[in-house]
Amino acid sequence: MVAETTWAQVLAWRLRRQFVEPASGDDAVAITRRLCGVQAQVASSAALAVAVRHASPRPGEIEDALWRDRTLVKTWTMRGTLHLLPADEFPAYRAALGSLRFWEKASWQRGHGVSAGEIEAVVEAVPRALSGRVLNREELVEAVIEVTGDAHLRQALTSGWGALLKPLSFLGELCYGPPRDGRVTFTAPAGWLPGGGESLSAEEGGVRVLRAFLGAHGPATPRMFDAWLFRGATPKTVLRGWFRDLEPELAQVEVEGEPAVLPAELLDDLLACPPSEDVHLLPGFDQFILGAPRDLEPLLPKAARPKVSRTAGWISPVVIHRGRVAGVWEAKEGRPVVELFEPVPERLLAAETDRVAMLLDRL
Repeated sequence: MVAETTWAQVLAWRLRRQFVEPASGDDAVAITRRLCGVQAQVASSAALAVAVRHASPRPGEIEDALWRDRTLVKTWTMRGTLHLLPADEFPAYRAALGSLRFWEKASWQRGHGVSAGEIEAVVEAVPRALSGRVLNREELVEAVIEVTGDAHLRQALTSGWGALLKPLSFLGELCYGPPRDGRVTFTAPAGWLPGGGESLSAEEGGVRVLRAFLGAHGPATPRMFDAWLFRGATPKTVLRGWFRDLEPELAQVEVEGEPAVLPAELLDDLLACPPSEDVHLLPGFDQFILGAPRDLEPLLPKAARPKVSRTAGWISPVVIHRGRVAGVWEAKEGRPVVELFEPVPERLLAAETDRVAMLLDRL
């Protein structure tokens, strides 16, 4: 039997599952785990994404988890963007994403001005360069050149937002280390993370990531998952295999006539969830937006898309009402200033604006 639901109910359920309504996350690691990572291209947005979901947000918690406790890891993952991930979940994401091997495509190599041989040399050299060490970008570049003897790599390795370092992240050979003198550093996860992380096959990792995604961003289709994971680049046979392997755990759902799947253990919770009436301010690059297709009209009205999904991949902070984007906002002098696309209850908006202003002041 196929369960039927509406997008209003699904979006309300996602808000609850993602610790937005209510803000009930226990700690930064638990919140990051539930969200399947927090995008961290903009550190302040990542901090606010955690804080708005936290029952008792604490300044510095993310930094402590990254650099002191090492229970979070920061590196390039979904869609080739920087994310925070629970350290003990990193092996699953590494296994799934490492199987995509986008850097082996001739078009990618041409676009970055390197040959297949040079990419192979970098992939082999970086783990040797980072073994037992924490290096800033310049130090890592020089160490790679010393290992490879190829000075041509200097320009490629110092430009393009670390494009040549992303394959190493996907392979689990590189992550961020603690900042030094205001500059980012890199290190090897095997020596940095507690226990070094387990070894998983691509199939095991893919199924584990898919299960987590559906638990926070479901019900969803293979297309939705693929867009979130790597912008639709996952080989179809691989994608079908992950869904097939997880199928015994899944329930079939129709969302306003569109077939999708959800972990069966969560179906009753979804069907019992009432539509949301609350107002929420979420930061830029928030997972509530990133985990859904950009053309999902019930979440992001077509007329609002240019204000939310902007040039160069920028995702604006958003106002959410009834589970859908009702406006955008920006911080001015430490307080959210809102631009609405449609009316929202003034009392609820004022209370949420005050709450987020307090969080901005504390972060």
